[in-house]
Amino acid sequence: MRKPVLSAATLVIALGALTACGSGSDQKNIEPKSTTTATADGFTEPAAKPLTASEAFTKLSAKISTAKLSGVVTVENDPNHLLGRPNQYTSKITFTDSRIKGSDVAGAELGSVGLGGAIEVFTTAADAQARADYIQKVTKGIPMLIEYDYVSGTVLVRVSRYLTPAQAADYKAGAAFLG
Repeated sequence: MRKPVLSAATLVIALGALTACGSGSDQKNIEPKSTTTATADGFTEPAAKPLTASEAFTKLSAKISTAKLSGVVTVENDPNHLLGRPNQYTSKITFTDSRIKGSDVAGAELGSVGLGGAIEVFTTAADAQARADYIQKVTKGIPMLIEYDYVSGTVLVRVSRYLTPAQAADYKAGAAFLG
C-alpha cells in the first residue's frame, strides 16, 4: 500500500496557514466592539472590557516565568492576514519559552509558535474554538507542525510542540484563568 506523499506546495500552504507572526510593534491591536448586558431592571450597562492578547500574556507570564513576550501582531505585520477579519482574532501576541532548546528551533523566524507560542483573542468563544479546531485539523497529519492549543473563553493559547507535555500543562493551567 502506498503512503501519500505531501507535495512541497501542500507543505508551503500548510506552513503559511499556521505561521505565527513577526516582531513587536507599538501599534495597537484591533479591539473588539464594546457590548452591553441587560440588568434585572431592564436597563443596559457596558459589559466588562474584553481581555486583549497582551493582557492575557501578562497574566499568563506571571505564572510561567520562562515565557517572554516576543511580538505584538498588528494589521500591518500579521502574516496570516486574520487580525480584525470576520470571525478571526481581534488581538494577538507571540512569546518565547526559555525551556525550548535553541538547537530544536534553529532557523525559526521570530514570532514562530515553535519558539514558545502565541495568544489569540476572539470576539466569541465559538470563534476561538473554531480556530483551535482548524489548527488541529490542518496539523494532524504533519508532525512538524503539531502544537498544543488551549481555549479558555475567547482566548486561544497556542504552545510549541518542543515543550514536553508536563511543560505545556503549565500553559493549560494558566489558560484556564484567562477566559
